[in-house]
Amino acid sequence: MLRVNVVVTSISAERFWDVRKPIPPIQISTNINVVGMEKKQDETLEVPFVLSIVYNPSIAQLSLKGNAYVNGEEGEVDKVLKDYEQKKPPAQIIIQSISNVVFIESVLISRTLNIPPPIPLPQIADAGAKPPSAKPEGRDYSA
Repeated sequence: MLRVNVVVTSISAERFWDVRKPIPPIQISTNINVVGMEKKQDETLEVPFVLSIVYNPSIAQLSLKGNAYVNGEEGEVDKVLKDYEQKKPPAQIIIQSISNVVFIESVLISRTLNIPPPIPLPQIADAGAKPPSAKPEGRDYSA
């Protein structure tokens, strides 16, 4: 089984929008790039990555860089590296592990900068709204 340890090595974040102005409706683009993959002497893979978060209109910009360190059975590690060299997407566990760490960090940074978080927050239903029926519409054959 592959194990992934993610380390953030660089954070850059800047708010461009005046704090006294209300923030307009925005679109947020997030992009995680794996920029390489290298096998180390201790049989682990070092996987450098960059997360870029861009707000449109340009109210802020965030960038996180780091490395994911992947270890596991020798055959597994070699397969991940071979797949990467064949231009296949990185293993899901690597992308998921990187995402888990960098998105949590980016939410904390967005709070510090007082900007909307780069991931959608759960929506709470209006108290007066009727909850969706658990039963499907149509005939009821229950006793």
